[in-house]
Amino acid sequence: MRNKIHEIIATISNDKQIWLTDMTLNKIDIKAAVADAERVLANDPSISASAKSVLSLLLLIIKLFIDKTGKNSSNSSIPPSQDPHRKRERKTNGKLKPGGQPGRTGTTLLPVDNPDEIKTIKCNRRGLPPGTWKEVGFEKRQIFDLHISRHVTEYRAQILENELGQRYVADFPDGVTRPAQYGDSVKAHAVYLSIYQLLPYERVQSMFVEQYGIPLSVGSIANFNREAGERALPFEAVAKKTLIAEVVLHADETSINLGGTKHWLHAVSCGTFTLLSLAVQRGKDAMDAVGVLPEFKGTLVHDHWKPYYAYHCTHALCNAHHLRELIYAFEQDEQRWAKNMHTMLLELNDAVIEAGGALSPEEAKAWRTRYRKILGHGNAECPPPPEPDKPKRRKTKRSKSRNLLERLRDYEDDVLRFMEIADVPFTNNQGERDIRMAKLHQKISGCFRSEESAHAFCRVRSYLSTCRKNSVDAGDALMQLFRGKWPAFIQEKMPCSAEGAE
Repeated sequence: MRNKIHEIIATISNDKQIWLTDMTLNKIDIKAAVADAERVLANDPSISASAKSVLSLLLLIIKLFIDKTGKNSSNSSIPPSQDPHRKRERKTNGKLKPGGQPGRTGTTLLPVDNPDEIKTIKCNRRGLPPGTWKEVGFEKRQIFDLHISRHVTEYRAQILENELGQRYVADFPDGVTRPAQYGDSVKAHAVYLSIYQLLPYERVQSMFVEQYGIPLSVGSIANFNREAGERALPFEAVAKKTLIAEVVLHADETSINLGGTKHWLHAVSCGTFTLLSLAVQRGKDAMDAVGVLPEFKGTLVHDHWKPYYAYHCTHALCNAHHLRELIYAFEQDEQRWAKNMHTMLLELNDAVIEAGGALSPEEAKAWRTRYRKILGHGNAECPPPPEPDKPKRRKTKRSKSRNLLERLRDYEDDVLRFMEIADVPFTNNQGERDIRMAKLHQKISGCFRSEESAHAFCRVRSYLSTCRKNSVDAGDALMQLFRGKWPAFIQEKMPCSAEGAE
């Protein structure tokens, strides 16, 4: 038995990049070897107590290693980018021809009626055959190009002076306060590149210098972002009020790096509004501070993080998480019930889609019967651990598969909420999409350097995400923000007194 353990450990040590998919390594069935070692360790009386202690520890380490390396993006929440040796699917030669397919909305470049410049090409009459030629029209062809240039507007305020030497200077427009300053389009474009396109400050700076001929410091870009965050502050009140009144909300959270310290980003969203909020800690207090979930009475879609259940609303669980966990239970723990449940949930989702978003009570009852039958088989295949003779303060530890089974059993209504309520989706993809860009920002631009900049990012990103959901271009939304205006759909929800973004 010792030789078998040493062989496994040596193999693991020599290959640190292994990927356990079928639980074999160098033709060694690791799970079978571990089970065999545990059986010998329990039944061999010749092994001393000290040796048993050491060997038990080694087996525990191997089990933990197997559990960790057995996870990937298909059976857990690990992102695909962290899958070692991930295989990319090859594109097969299908029956469809290359290019756009029938029925798709194309983006064909079409001529315009008002070109910026017209160049007339004259015919070379010397090369024409003899005869009388007259002009009867033109054949038109247009080239769409991009001219990147700096545009400087100079305001000259007239100065009047009377016979007594008194002077009067005309008033400059609002906001024109310096001999030279950046305009609203420069600010909006810098914020667009920094917060919406997630470019680092240095790359935004080099683009302005090299492409536009405008000297722009990193500090100025940071100031533009903060100014945009301040101007977008009234939007938060509109977003909170709108989200509270929604029928279905999506919630998610993720960690972000702020000056080397872990902070938390909480997202609450729906199909038309997004609200991102920064918090020092992850939990109910942070979500209470946002002010949406404590007053929300609709259906909240989330990933079963326990603090969400502190709110007195209807809950719906993300089945994408369940599918990944079921794959893990089948592949790593060899739970047949998990594969059956995985198949059943996918078939149920297809049935709900075909039914138009919700099943009839009779159909739903049949699916619930099948759901409970699978869990019944799972309870026999994966029984709970035996309770100790003496009661413990804590619940007896269970395997991942057993925990998943009990969660699916205890929260049946929340798991299957999507099949009876048309507005409730199968997954929490909406919430995950709305929060994903914050993680991408850190991959591209690094961590936030100040709490003020992180708050500005959350507020502006919420505003831009909401505008895009309501068919308002991000560039236009930022121009309106810096000009003290709001898009029409936001203006409609604001109090009559709040007419601008100032």
